[in-house]
Amino acid sequence: MTALSALPAPHDTPLDLGGRTALVTGAAGGIGRACALRLAAAGAKVRAVDRDAAGLEALAAAAADLGGAVEPHVLDLTDLDAAESAAAGTDVLVNNAGLQLVRPIEEFPPDVFHTVLTVMLEAPFRLIRGALPHMYGQGWGRVVNISSVHGLRASAYKSAYVTAKHGLEGLSKTTALEGASHGVTSNCVNPGYVRTALVEKQIADQARAHGIPEERVVAEVLLQDSAVKRLIEPEEVAQAVAYLCGPQASFVTGTSLVLDGGWTAH
Repeated sequence: MTALSALPAPHDTPLDLGGRTALVTGAAGGIGRACALRLAAAGAKVRAVDRDAAGLEALAAAAADLGGAVEPHVLDLTDLDAAESAAAGTDVLVNNAGLQLVRPIEEFPPDVFHTVLTVMLEAPFRLIRGALPHMYGQGWGRVVNISSVHGLRASAYKSAYVTAKHGLEGLSKTTALEGASHGVTSNCVNPGYVRTALVEKQIADQARAHGIPEERVVAEVLLQDSAVKRLIEPEEVAQAVAYLCGPQASFVTGTSLVLDGGWTAH
């Protein structure tokens, strides 16, 4: 038997998360909503966490129409104790919630910097901390951190966001090293600019920061370093998350799955 023929056959079964509980933060819209729907479609019971109660109810209704189960959980992630408690009993944790402000460092409000790091770095730490005991106890778990190309590269005027995403990369790798012997994987998904409200809202900020009209921002700023000249769809990111939760990715941990249209190939 040759080495090639000795390789195991590839897994080609659909993702089955029946009996699993998944928690997705920032689930009311954008990437989080797409992830919640994808995991619910795979059979997971999804705890959808967000501050937007109406958005969560709409998500739950959409999931029900597709035959999935989504449990709305209204929560402000700056309440770190509540965040950690919410993660108890979680099999799959998707840290997605984020916020953005585009300002030069000398004009960046310190209180906003603090809030960004609380929501996007400290809250993921607390959520992971709350989820790991259950994952360790059963010998299986998946932590997926929605990072960004900005977890690997910096851009001007985004000091808080870039700092938080770089920190999230380190947290994810540490989680992977500690969780490996317990059957827990931890990875980042790193998209470029995704077609979400977060991106749409920063176009005006980018125009002001760079001194150009808003209609030039997408082509000349957002997609300047991307070889593929389009925004990523939230559903594409959700499929990457689903892959990391499946049996095909059991050996994938401590790494970053980059969906950047060639940005980091420069």
